[in-house]
Amino acid sequence: MLKKEVLRRDKDFSAIYRKGKNVPDKYVVVIFRKNGLSYNRTAFLASKKVGNSVQRNRAKRLLKESYRFQKEYLKQGYDIIFISRNRINGRGFEEVNRSVINALQRSGLIKSREVEQ
Repeated sequence: MLKKEVLRRDKDFSAIYRKGKNVPDKYVVVIFRKNGLSYNRTAFLASKKVGNSVQRNRAKRLLKESYRFQKEYLKQGYDIIFISRNRINGRGFEEVNRSVINALQRSGLIKSREVEQ
């Protein structure tokens, strides 16, 4: 992931939380908003409710990997926040990936039906 594709500024997070759309799924919540750019910017979050630092980092790695597989199928020009839910603990990549795909499809961010599962 390129540096410009990562959400960092507090102002951006606030705008997405305030004006963005929210799509929950079993293991992930996706919040997104148009950003007016030609590329997507993303953030991957796991709160302390998910568990200790090892569990939170694993949850974020699973979300990042799922996003990496779907990246080429997504519409461009959005800020997207992936928030892991505490149910993600102990789940494998396939289950998390299915949850991410489902959330992205329901949000309308996937541009083609040929999604890699």
